[in-house]
Amino acid sequence: MRPAPTILHLDMDAFFAAAEQAAKPSLRGKPVVVGGLGPRGVVATASYEARRFGVHSAMPMAQARRLCPNAAYLVPRFPLYRMVSDRVMELLRLLSPLVEPLSLDEAFVDLEAGGAADDARSAREAGERLRRDIQAATGLTGSVGLAASKMLAKIASEQAKPDGLVLIEPGTERALLGPMPVRTLPGVGPATGEHLRRAGMTTVADLAGAGEAELVRLLGRAHGGAVFRMAAGWDDRPVVAERDAKSVSVEDTFDVDLHDRVRIRTEVERLADRCVRRLRASGHSGRTIVLKVRRFDFSTLTRSETLRGPTDDPAVVREAAARLLEAVDTTGGVRLLGVGVSGLADYTQEDLFAQAAAGDRHEDGPEDGLEAAPSRQQQPPPVEEPPPAERHWAAGQDVRHADHGAGWVQGSGLGRVTVRFEEPWSALPGRVRTFAVDDPRLEPSDPLPLVRPRDCQSSWPASRPRPRSPEGPVPEPGPGPSTPSPGGGGAVGRSGGDGRSRP
Repeated sequence: MRPAPTILHLDMDAFFAAAEQAAKPSLRGKPVVVGGLGPRGVVATASYEARRFGVHSAMPMAQARRLCPNAAYLVPRFPLYRMVSDRVMELLRLLSPLVEPLSLDEAFVDLEAGGAADDARSAREAGERLRRDIQAATGLTGSVGLAASKMLAKIASEQAKPDGLVLIEPGTERALLGPMPVRTLPGVGPATGEHLRRAGMTTVADLAGAGEAELVRLLGRAHGGAVFRMAAGWDDRPVVAERDAKSVSVEDTFDVDLHDRVRIRTEVERLADRCVRRLRASGHSGRTIVLKVRRFDFSTLTRSETLRGPTDDPAVVREAAARLLEAVDTTGGVRLLGVGVSGLADYTQEDLFAQAAAGDRHEDGPEDGLEAAPSRQQQPPPVEEPPPAERHWAAGQDVRHADHGAGWVQGSGLGRVTVRFEEPWSALPGRVRTFAVDDPRLEPSDPLPLVRPRDCQSSWPASRPRPRSPEGPVPEPGPGPSTPSPGGGGAVGRSGGDGRSRP
């Protein structure tokens, strides 16, 4: 354990929702919920105004709508979140070369390794300076925890929320942890917490007083020993700058259970292609293909197949996932499908048999499953092409109109789309206009930065590559239209970090 609180944990406040409020002046101070908007969507992040009504992350979106019907319900905009996250991580790396990102909005920093701090005073100064820099560069707030270990730094940042800083002095760990519930400790989930409760242990002080031998008897040697050390405030894990990915996966939850076997296979193949795109984007290949199926009764089945060598060939992954599907009983319907690749490597071993099979297919028929072009004598009569499908506009989506400029979709349905035209730096909420969904003057657009470049010269350099949207753990929005209602819900006053608000 360190003699000084030089490990910093940063956690951005209600990150997705706060970014949406910063980007949309009409939503500032009002409840905002970000997540999947379909019937089976899940809340990714709720603003502090929405949390007053009981809305929280991982809650079914239908329940959130019942609790807070007047909130603005928006789809996630990962290009914007990635852009802001990249800027925040740049500021962290100015403090130290040892930055351990945990997600888009959370990271550990070893201040001592970068020479930014060596005692409590300099650590606090570094933390306060970081909070100011983040707000100037992004317009958002973050909470900072400082301690002598990663576990305590994370606990401190939770106490600091929202928009605060908490420093835990070395030597005060046990007094601080003692009255906290056992679930505060990493690795103590609902099942372990209930097991400990039945044994009469509800606080961290109870765990420390029980002794290591008793916890080992209750939880096993490895888990019990780890829980005892954490209860005593001991955590010597270092900040690791690079964390190797163990797997890449994608999954979708469907608004209506899938029963058609052909449709299920088509969805599996589509997920396999998405998974391979993520795999290639990360610079990896993998040799174990994993299929996840959640059936109508919420039972979840996982099947896997290990190849002879790592691959990033979409055809190989599709075929393996399809083989795994054949061994799964989908009678009754499927509500969720997922495809993943594990056993990652940074090279690809060519599958000669797969190549040979592909070659055979190309000899027998046209490439990529395309039918051969008919000869001139066989040309069929011209067929009138069907009209293009109606464009879908998701609530919160960035758009640009040829006459009105940049805006965002408030809702759509019945062949119409409603757009509010405003920019992050607009002084007042923008005007609302309605258009036909196929209006050629209305087009999707990239998100605007939250801070104008001239207001913060270093925040958004023109040379920055456009971020790529990750495919990732937030459920995709359903196809149904949704019209957010910005009104309702009062603004919550800023806290200086009294520990009562949860992240």
